[in-house]
Amino acid sequence: MSKTAVMICGHGSRDGDAIREFERIAAGLAQRLPQYPTTHGFLEFATPIIRDGLDSLRDGGAKRILAVPGMLFAAAHAKNDIPSVLNRYGAENPGVQVDYGRDLAVDLKLLRAARDRIEAAEAEANAVKRDHIGRDETCLIVVGRGASDPDANSNVAKVARLLWEGMGFAWAEVCYSGVTFPLTTTGFDRVSKLGFKRIIVFPYFLFTGVLVKRIYQHADEAAARNPDVEFVKAGYLNDHPMVFETFVDRIQEIIDGQNLMNCQLCKYREQMIGFEDQVGAVQESHHHHVEGIGTDDDHHHHEHSHRHHGDDG
Repeated sequence: MSKTAVMICGHGSRDGDAIREFERIAAGLAQRLPQYPTTHGFLEFATPIIRDGLDSLRDGGAKRILAVPGMLFAAAHAKNDIPSVLNRYGAENPGVQVDYGRDLAVDLKLLRAARDRIEAAEAEANAVKRDHIGRDETCLIVVGRGASDPDANSNVAKVARLLWEGMGFAWAEVCYSGVTFPLTTTGFDRVSKLGFKRIIVFPYFLFTGVLVKRIYQHADEAAARNPDVEFVKAGYLNDHPMVFETFVDRIQEIIDGQNLMNCQLCKYREQMIGFEDQVGAVQESHHHHVEGIGTDDDHHHHEHSHRHHGDDG
């Protein structure tokens, strides 16, 4: 019986499809890690909440829990909310050691997954269109979640640059689904003025959800406003094999002691331009009020759920 177990910490969503996709990833990881009992939990909306997942591993005999954020980048959720839940749990359960891993981050394996999603969308578009549009006439737009953390936002820009240079597009731009700028509604129209025949919209997201569905809707609306430009919607990362491999790498990093979160560009530790007032902010979760309240699939809608929280992980 393994004394070590694995906990995948999700953001949670009001969108039932997003939760089902996360659960598929968690189940796939459990299959790839037969040596460890593996479970998952969510910060908000969906159940089980993280604490319940930790309880189930503890009750199964786990003495050490390897917890990883089921998130692409480290912003407030990965830096503050999840650690505060884990730290409190560790303090209340001294017999259990909870070790926290890093976000999936900018990773070559995830870039390969991104390339595959973009290439599949290109191939499908070329099959439909008789005239082949090459990458020299194509602009790639990478759409990130958008966070109040400039380090996380800059990672989306880095992903866009690596895909742009690696795949040879004529141009690339970055938009965000919320919180920061430029937003998709503005960005899509601006890019459509640049004169490219094709614009590929690629949501750099793990899972679907309210935001990804909105990104695709905004792409359709921009296409209707700009009929001389072909808008192509690429799939998000989802259950690409490289996603599983990257999660396994993050779990192994905890065991190896290589837990390398980027602290040099962390607004909570250093003076980041425009965010100077957040150095040394108290590490606390802002999600207690939405832990486990359910998704929109549940029959009872919670009208009091605060709308300013992100919808997706």
